[in-house]
Amino acid sequence: MTDSQQRPLAVFDLDNTLADTEHRQHFLTERPRNWDAFFAAAPHDPPLTEGVALALDSSRECDIVYLTGRPERCRRDTLDWLAAHGLPEGPVHMRGNADRRPARHTKLEILRRLAREREIRVLVDDDALVCDDAEAAGFTVVRARWTGRSTVLEDAQEREGRT
Repeated sequence: MTDSQQRPLAVFDLDNTLADTEHRQHFLTERPRNWDAFFAAAPHDPPLTEGVALALDSSRECDIVYLTGRPERCRRDTLDWLAAHGLPEGPVHMRGNADRRPARHTKLEILRRLAREREIRVLVDDDALVCDDAEAAGFTVVRARWTGRSTVLEDAQEREGRT
């Protein structure tokens, strides 16, 4: 049961929602994919104006939660990136370093867990499969369509469960 005394949550994805990953996607076209280099380049992601503005606006009425497919080993870089770009403070939910399940499964599991205790006002994510599953589960979704569609990133999110 949710606590109606607390502010609702606005849940934001990171990659291609708040952070522009285009400059590092070439690491995912290599065979084998160079995941270490892909994640090592994340601190250099430019912020996505539309996503950052939506997070700042949402923070007026909601507590912000970050839900990413990035592995736990990227936590320090992720927290530093969020702070450097003036994003609201909030818990960051990351996948375990060995978790290779598709993002749509890991994220929906976390959303459901969060929803047991707090109202989730909105999920903002660029991954169509995550958005489809969240909507089917009854969550309100804003599809982050402010970057170009990336088949390389989509494949990584769904098939390899890496981001």
